[in-house]
Amino acid sequence: MRGGPGEAERRQRWGRLFEELDRNKDGRVDVQELRQGLARLSGGDPDRAAQQGLSPEGGADPDGGLDLEEFTQYLQEREQRLLLLFHSLDRNQDGHIDVSEIQQSFQALGISISLEQAQKILHSMDRDGTMTIDWQEWRDHFLLHSLENMEDVLYFWKHSTVLDIGECLTIPDEFSEQEKLTGMWWKQLVAGAVAGAVSRTGTAPLDRLKVFMQVHSSKTNQLNILGGLRNMIQEGGVHSLWRGNGINVLKIAPESAIKFMAYEQFKRAIRGQQETLHVQERFVAGSLAGATAQTIIYPMEVLKTRLTLRRTGQYKGLLDCAWRIMEREGPRAFYHGYLPNVLGIIPYAGIDLAVYETLKNRWLQQYSHDSADPGILVLLACGTISSTCGQIASYPLALVRTRMQAQASIEGAPQLSMLGLFRHILSQEGIPGLYRGIAPNFMKVIPAVSISYVVYENMKQALGVTSR
Repeated sequence: MRGGPGEAERRQRWGRLFEELDRNKDGRVDVQELRQGLARLSGGDPDRAAQQGLSPEGGADPDGGLDLEEFTQYLQEREQRLLLLFHSLDRNQDGHIDVSEIQQSFQALGISISLEQAQKILHSMDRDGTMTIDWQEWRDHFLLHSLENMEDVLYFWKHSTVLDIGECLTIPDEFSEQEKLTGMWWKQLVAGAVAGAVSRTGTAPLDRLKVFMQVHSSKTNQLNILGGLRNMIQEGGVHSLWRGNGINVLKIAPESAIKFMAYEQFKRAIRGQQETLHVQERFVAGSLAGATAQTIIYPMEVLKTRLTLRRTGQYKGLLDCAWRIMEREGPRAFYHGYLPNVLGIIPYAGIDLAVYETLKNRWLQQYSHDSADPGILVLLACGTISSTCGQIASYPLALVRTRMQAQASIEGAPQLSMLGLFRHILSQEGIPGLYRGIAPNFMKVIPAVSISYVVYENMKQALGVTSR
């Protein structure tokens, strides 16, 4: 295995690279010069690499840039990490990475890629046309790019979870070690929370209509979309369309934070000595994290349903609602519907993740001819469709959960268990009764996804988080 040229030649090469990047010839390479240099030299994510290359953790002033000595030290550390990663991918230790080794590396992460896709990845680094990657090609391709481990190599394959459709049941987002060390993870969580808040506020009327249709039987209330919106406006004015939205927004931050922390702990327990998780292991860790978060914040879910359904003047506010529930129904009322809610996480997260991976791989196999990166629009489309499929699978459980949360507050409503409610709905309304309210739920998906993504990207820019 070649270790590269000698120390003197290596430093000479780094000096030439420094001179090429230092466009204004002031003896320092700043973020802007590094970004422009990466754009010329090709590939990767220049913004991300530029920020990480000139990070304070690297011993440099991010505004002042790097001088030649700091730049040389940075590249030396990068080469050492890249060499270790090259060895880990070079499974037969012959000094070259071939197509089969790329496929095996993806397979280790639970991702199946075709021979053609592996060839595209290899071709992006192969400069001499041998269809293998030696150490020099690997080093030169990734030296200035933000590559730390296999999770970074496969960064674009992650399931995008910034798509907030008002149902916090998805697999939590994953952050690289660099993002955790630099504190970028909390900025992304903040950006996601703000995006979710704006998205849910924008689609709150449809969400309130969905809850009304879920709770009120079709036998007693022939509620349709336009009629339902008209009734809500007549009863409480236009502002009543946003009832329950305050607590729906308020619970985003604690749920996201709890889910992220729990996910990290479950990943660590499941992963052991592995570098990263397979798809099925991510599903298990994500489902457990979702269940943990839901267990802790579930009383807020009950309050959200009660406030959404309230009549004008019924409650003075959030605290008054909580006090009345406690006084009339006891503390157990805050966990009505908990079982179907937790059970709904499994089909939602499982189908969401499976459909997402399937759609993405199918698109890459059929339409991606010169890149292994599907692009953000494809990922958004895959995420929207997979989330919708997950909703269809888990919707009957979500409907039963909402009815259990609300039935004590509805005069004359039977107080039934989860199985009792399923039997009651099927006997009175048939299978369509399990999907009441799904139409406005579907109507809000595309605007919710669009709003949350646009706000998320703008918030990341405002907070100084580079987009991928």
